[in-house]
Amino acid sequence: MSTMKKLNTLLAVATFGASLSSFAADIDMNADANDVAIKGYDPVAYFTVAQPKKGSPRYSATYKNAIYHFVSEGNRNMFRDNPAAYAPQYGGFCAFGVSVEKKLDTDPTAWKIVDDKLYLNLNKDVQKRWLTDAPGYIDTANDVWRDIQNVAASEL
Repeated sequence: MSTMKKLNTLLAVATFGASLSSFAADIDMNADANDVAIKGYDPVAYFTVAQPKKGSPRYSATYKNAIYHFVSEGNRNMFRDNPAAYAPQYGGFCAFGVSVEKKLDTDPTAWKIVDDKLYLNLNKDVQKRWLTDAPGYIDTANDVWRDIQNVAASEL
């Protein structure tokens, strides 16, 4: 199976999964049925220790009706001081998916910081494709996001 065919298959399967995973009160946020974003990973850790770290419900904060977990009180406080600096782009949906007008769930271990912004992808295979032209995909996704951010994943 060709790489593009595999990618299209992944996107088709993920589209269905994404519609099941985005239950946050704002439809522009990717969160689980309990409104937890990034599957409980600490968004600040991507910036401070350059790796994904599972947070704890003990340290949590809400941003745009999604709940974020943190590894420490310090990380939570950093987030509270400037949540837009740490929250993933596109409401936590897959950066590549947004560039093709889809809201797809993400794997918190498929991540990249570009120009001080956190981007997540569906999985590491999709991330490899996204990394071939991250700036181009980001430009496209930024344009697309304005049109789809308030559209439910199931409607895309």
